[in-house]
Amino acid sequence: MYDIEKQLYNIFSYDSIKRIFNSLDEGIIIVDNNFKILFYNKILGKFEGIDPDKVIGKNLFEVYPSLSPEESTICQVLKTGKPVLKRYQQYRSFLGNEIKAVNTTFPIIENGSIIGAFEVSRDITNIYHLAEKVVELRQIASGAKTLKDNNISLKYNFSSIIGENKKIKELIAFSKKVSKTSSSILIYGETGTGKELFAQSIHAESPRKDGPFIAQNCAALPESLLEALLFGTTKGSFTGAENKPGLFEQADGGTLLLDEINSMGLNLQSKLLRVLQEGVVRRIGAAYDIPVDVRIIATTNEKPEILLKTGRLRKDLFFRLSVIYIEIPPLRERKDDIILLSNHFIEKYNKKFGKNVTGIDKRLMDLFLQYSWPGNIRELEHLIEGLMNCQDDGIITFDSLKYVSFYFLNEALINNTTFQKSSALKQLDDFERKLIIDTLRECQGNITRAAEKLGLKRQSLQYRIKKYSIQKENL
Repeated sequence: MYDIEKQLYNIFSYDSIKRIFNSLDEGIIIVDNNFKILFYNKILGKFEGIDPDKVIGKNLFEVYPSLSPEESTICQVLKTGKPVLKRYQQYRSFLGNEIKAVNTTFPIIENGSIIGAFEVSRDITNIYHLAEKVVELRQIASGAKTLKDNNISLKYNFSSIIGENKKIKELIAFSKKVSKTSSSILIYGETGTGKELFAQSIHAESPRKDGPFIAQNCAALPESLLEALLFGTTKGSFTGAENKPGLFEQADGGTLLLDEINSMGLNLQSKLLRVLQEGVVRRIGAAYDIPVDVRIIATTNEKPEILLKTGRLRKDLFFRLSVIYIEIPPLRERKDDIILLSNHFIEKYNKKFGKNVTGIDKRLMDLFLQYSWPGNIRELEHLIEGLMNCQDDGIITFDSLKYVSFYFLNEALINNTTFQKSSALKQLDDFERKLIIDTLRECQGNITRAAEKLGLKRQSLQYRIKKYSIQKENL
């Protein structure tokens, strides 16, 4: 073990560590226990607008004059010896540049003593400004007189749900019934099944229809930023914080959709549970509660029983959210709707693209009916859109697949050994083999360039070359 440690010590010289840290996408800063900056990588300098050579050796608070010891994650770690994970921070550099970042900080311990701290920063300034813009638009919407004219967040109602399948019709009838109450709802469905479509439709049918409808994806933001966005902030609660209402306050009298609730951390789940139980929110840093009247609709693309079993969803929160539980069937369980949905999307993109496509031929539709559609309705829509980009009028034929032969459909057909081979699938393979050969010829046999041109990973293209027995002499 000693020999390995000695070998690693020899390999990781200062120059090699500097080279590795400077190649990362995250900012890295290392300080000693006197707050002297020992290392500061290039990417951190890039998003803070500082030359790394000008900060090495300086005191941390000289470089970040707006940062107080109480607010600094580095100070906290040097004091406690405990890491701080994914903490959202706002601060200014000594050049006056405003920084918004998510920081993870670790203590550096030697012989039982804390000798420094190592911090990894991810710049989220652009993400934050985008989130703020969304909040501003939502505030405009929530202050509107009537939802129909002004609620820009709402696009769908029950008439937007296309389907004659028995399960879907029963689900629509049930959803209309529960729309009339204010009970919390949990919607489960695979990606692309239409969870937000159902959520918006429930709101549009409810007594809250003239109130705001606000949707927030729980996987889109770091947890600390999501908390600030949901609950709001008070001035001084952290560096750069201002008095701002959160989404719960903005959704007062309406509906708040929490998309991908399975991505929300357990700590934030406990705070959400309090809102559901008591009907109040407390802004970050505040000492008082604000009553809110909000209906919560949460969605998950993972089965709740799996989330509960793996401990990623609190049981008490699950019981509170799932007062009404809706499970949307995947497209493979409602294949009788594929023809109807296909025609709907053809009509949609005829209007959008100014085309006159009239339908899909039987061979291609037979293929659609055999396929399992792992991306569900969204995948079907994107495939139809792709096919219609290549055709102005008439019937979409099986031959049209050659223009989108690397779409999800073909990928699944290649990898799914249980899918029964047909003459249609053989023809699809022939199209792909020819396209690969043509592209390799165009790239003079360079696999990397050909993969980039085809939109594939290099190993995926190599797999196909082997699958189709493409030899150099074929080129």
